[in-house]
Amino acid sequence: MNKKWISAGAILLLLAGGFYIVDNHYNSKTYQIEEPLVFEEEPIEENLLYGININELDVIEGVVGKNQTLSTILAPFNVPYQIIDEIAKKSKDIFDVRKIAFNKKFTVLSPKDSSQAQFFIYEPNPAEYVVFKLDEIEIYKEEKPVEYRPIEVGGIISSNLYVNMTELGITPDLIDQFADLYGWNVDFQRLQKGDKFKVVYKEKVVDGQVVGITDIETAFFEHMGQAYHAIPFEQNGEVSFFDQEGNSFKKAFLRDPLKYTRISSRYNLNRFHPVQKRYKPHLGTDYAAPTGTEIRSVGDGTVVEARFTSANGNYVKIKHNGTYTTQYLHMSKIGSGIKPGTRVKQGQVIGYVGSTGLATGPHLCFRFWKNGKQVDWLKEKIPPSDPILPENKLAFDQAKLEKIQQIANIPYSEKPDKLMAKK
Repeated sequence: MNKKWISAGAILLLLAGGFYIVDNHYNSKTYQIEEPLVFEEEPIEENLLYGININELDVIEGVVGKNQTLSTILAPFNVPYQIIDEIAKKSKDIFDVRKIAFNKKFTVLSPKDSSQAQFFIYEPNPAEYVVFKLDEIEIYKEEKPVEYRPIEVGGIISSNLYVNMTELGITPDLIDQFADLYGWNVDFQRLQKGDKFKVVYKEKVVDGQVVGITDIETAFFEHMGQAYHAIPFEQNGEVSFFDQEGNSFKKAFLRDPLKYTRISSRYNLNRFHPVQKRYKPHLGTDYAAPTGTEIRSVGDGTVVEARFTSANGNYVKIKHNGTYTTQYLHMSKIGSGIKPGTRVKQGQVIGYVGSTGLATGPHLCFRFWKNGKQVDWLKEKIPPSDPILPENKLAFDQAKLEKIQQIANIPYSEKPDKLMAKK
């Protein structure tokens, strides 16, 4: 047989096996046929909304209309009534669907190949959302990502604390914090033009919208030339504010039973009573405020009276310890659960401003007993909490220097556009 034909046949056989060999006098090489290339599909990136992949879902957004309920919102999305009823019953511990409110945002997610909704998402406020997974009857609440924006602002009193702070964009909640912080050091009813303030805090921002604030981080107030630095420091597991000498700002009692407000009448042993039209001692301090304003206990204690009389109207009396007792008169109503024997905490709401009993208008008459005798609340010297302990002095001095320097770098602003926000 011809050798050329043998070589050709051998080559064909070798090719079928994946290799071929070429022989000659000078060299010998082996070749491997390459495997075909396999291309893997890249995974489709998830498109998340409320933590849910919406690549295969239709998104419908809306706001709650007047008198709409969960049932009327979901009816156009072919959700059976049995599922809506089961969702309503199961969700009570997480979010009561009866609290779905007018003008609040909601979102419905439906599969692209189905007309029946799979998810209903409701936003009770700008910072939270509630997810109702309709096909599996699952409900959960989540918080949106929060950005904390540092704010440092300083101002000069030209009118009063409330007006001048709000002009600089400071919220009523922060003004209340500031007034509570300095209440035992500064008489806010007797501020003078030229008094100065500085405060550091953070705004909580969700989706570019300010939804709240943090507590005050540090503050400064200058009243009649006297400077008061509020320096935060952790001692005994609790962060409190101290002055430059290391004395605590915190007292056994809040300075006022209402958030920042106006005193309309002081303790007076020879006051002309506006209802009885005769001179008689006024043994309390009157705070003018709109009907319904929250009244808070100035300290921890136990309720000893919570009832109505013709003179006092609705009132609550609280025993704080063996020395001090307080009383809150003329309430429009007593707070829920407030009755004799109830333990209350400092700052807890115990009732609401009204004009019941012998009162000409809405206000709170606040009375204060010391060792069984009514005294002038505004003149009492309430002992502070523990000062900086000796073993903490070096650490406190370092924190003090840092906060005083931070405060010194804050300029005084007179207009809102001068508010300095560090982003």
